[in-house]
Amino acid sequence: MPQNPSDHSDDSFQLYDLRVEVVCPPNERVLCGAKPGDHFTLQGEMLHLPPNQGFSIYSLGAVLPLLAAKQRVTHPHDWMTTDAEVGCPDPHCKSRLRITRTGLRTFRHAEVTVVPIPPADDPAEKRVEEE
Repeated sequence: MPQNPSDHSDDSFQLYDLRVEVVCPPNERVLCGAKPGDHFTLQGEMLHLPPNQGFSIYSLGAVLPLLAAKQRVTHPHDWMTTDAEVGCPDPHCKSRLRITRTGLRTFRHAEVTVVPIPPADDPAEKRVEEE
């Protein structure tokens, strides 16, 4: 990963692969149609489900807004680094969705977008670096 974001000679960046798994207390009823251990993985932008397993769109809706942030490298003290469970969106269901970082994958800007990286002397980039 480039040490200096204004150095455009290396356009690589890294994202964590994620596993999102249903966890719930023993002997509790799960209301979202899932079973403990049901899961999906996220590799880059691709979501993968195991064969013959579904996942509730409501549960997915609860966790989806957090996934892009969980994929990014974060400061060790950031809550996005330490907090890993999201409650089921049904207030009567005691299941949780556990997000686990499973590995780091390297991507190249040029392979995932046609939008060029702005030149190092771009005034908009300087404003971002100053903030």
